[in-house]
Amino acid sequence: MSDSPFRGLQLVTGGSGYLGSDLVRRLVARGAKVRVFDLVDADDRPPEVEFQQGDIRDADAVARACDGVDAIYHNVAQVPLVRDRAMLQSVNTHGTGLLLEAALAAGVRKIVHTSSSAIYGVPVQLPVTEATPARPAEAYGRAKYAAEGICAEFVARGLDVSIIRPRTILGSGRLGIFQILFEWISRGSNVPVLGSGDNVYQFIHAADLAEACILAAGRAGPAEYNCGANRYGTMREVLENLCQHAGTGSRVKSVPMRPAIAGMKLTSALGLSPLSGYHWLMYGRSMYFDNARAESELHWKPRFSNDEMFIESYDWYLRNRERILTTRGPSHHRSAVKHGVLRLVGWLL
Repeated sequence: MSDSPFRGLQLVTGGSGYLGSDLVRRLVARGAKVRVFDLVDADDRPPEVEFQQGDIRDADAVARACDGVDAIYHNVAQVPLVRDRAMLQSVNTHGTGLLLEAALAAGVRKIVHTSSSAIYGVPVQLPVTEATPARPAEAYGRAKYAAEGICAEFVARGLDVSIIRPRTILGSGRLGIFQILFEWISRGSNVPVLGSGDNVYQFIHAADLAEACILAAGRAGPAEYNCGANRYGTMREVLENLCQHAGTGSRVKSVPMRPAIAGMKLTSALGLSPLSGYHWLMYGRSMYFDNARAESELHWKPRFSNDEMFIESYDWYLRNRERILTTRGPSHHRSAVKHGVLRLVGWLL
C-alpha cells in the first residue's frame, strides 16, 4: 500500500486516546479518509475526521463503525491503571471479539491489533522475540493475551489480522503514570529505582509505533511484530540523563527491591496508589525486544532513542503543565493521574 492515496476508509478505534490520536494525524497527513470510534471525542481531532461515539462492547455500535471500512487500527483498551479485572476482560478481550466479528461481516481488508509486551510477563530469556512464550502475570497482560487468542481464531476464519506488540510508549503528550515522574523532576524531587536500577529497559516513541501500525496495514497476510527502540540502556541511565537535562536538582536514588514491591502492592490494594500489577512486576526488571521481524518484513526502523523520547515527553509536559493539572484528557494516557501515596516518595528519598 502506498502512503497516499489509501484504498478506502480507515477506522481508528480508540482514536481519541494517546496512540490513536497520533495514528489519526499521521493517516490524515498521508491523505487518508479516517473515522474515529471512541467513547469520547478529543478536542484535537482534525475537522475532516469523522467521529462515531460508541462503546467497543456494544455490538450494534461496533457494526456501524465498521461499515464501509477498508482497514482498522484497533487501539481501544483499558490500561494497567484500571485495576478492575472484569473491565479489562470486557473491553480488552470481549470488545476485540465483537470488533473482529463486525469486521468479518463488513468485509474489512485488514485489521492491525495493538497488543502489549505485558503478554510476556517476566521473560525467561532476552531479547524477547515473537517466538518467546507468552507468560502474562497480571490481569492486564492476561486480558491482552486473550485478545490475541481471539485474533488467531478470526485469522482461521479468513480475516487478515496483524498484531503489533509495543514496548512502553512515550512521546509528546504522554501522561498517565509518567506525569508523576515528570512532576517529581520538575519540582526537584528525587526519583526512585528498584535495586541498582541497572535493569535494561526499552521504550518506544508513539511516532515510531504509529509508523509500524501503518506499515503493517499495508502488508497482506496475518503476522505478529514486536516493536521497540533500537537505542536504549538501563533504567538508571535514562532517568539520570533526564534529571541532568531538567537541571532541577533531582537525583536517582536506589531503594531495596523487595520492600519497595511489597509496599507498592499494599498501597495499591488499599487504593492509596495509582500503580498496578504490571508496574511493580516490571519496573525493576529488564525487558527489551528484538525488532528484526518488523524491520525485515515491514521495512520499519525506529528513529527515537530512550533518552530522546524521555526528554521530548518531559519538555512537552513543562510547556503544558498548567493545562494538564486543571483539565481532564480524553484517556488515561492523555491525563494527569492522582498521585496518592506516591506524592510522598520524592520527599522521603
